[in-house]
Amino acid sequence: MAKKVFTSFHYKPDNWRASQIRNIGKIEGNSVATTNKWEEVTNGGDDAIKKWINDNMYGKSCVIVFVGEKTAGRKWIKYEIKKAWEDKRGIFGIYVHNLKDKDGNQSNKGSNPFDDFKIGDKSMSSIVKCYDPPYTTSTNVYDHIKENIESWIEKAIEIRNNN
Repeated sequence: MAKKVFTSFHYKPDNWRASQIRNIGKIEGNSVATTNKWEEVTNGGDDAIKKWINDNMYGKSCVIVFVGEKTAGRKWIKYEIKKAWEDKRGIFGIYVHNLKDKDGNQSNKGSNPFDDFKIGDKSMSSIVKCYDPPYTTSTNVYDHIKENIESWIEKAIEIRNNN
């Protein structure tokens, strides 16, 4: 049975990569905003964006951050990470730079977005996992994620329940 998760990612460069993972069939996520829908949401300003995020995160047990080249440090990614932790949801990241985009291109590895947060006196990245599939070939990366995503979700929920 697919797990209910919220997926967080930098839309323009990584929406194709995120869709590949979402289509594995092992997660049931928030609705993906089309470019037009996202433009409509963002035209409503910060309050509309927060409402969209909050509404889509509601009822999810875990948040997965698909980490691309420029994911870390983005305002709304940071908001989603902070909200996930405060709401006691499981959370983890998956580096997606070696998955090909719609044009068949891979990208450079980005920074760990959890480095930007502290949990008490610890870096969040020392608590929250950010998985980097050990392959450079896109199909191998996809297969690795497909084989492990369910256990990563369970581990993230367990970590959050213990912290």
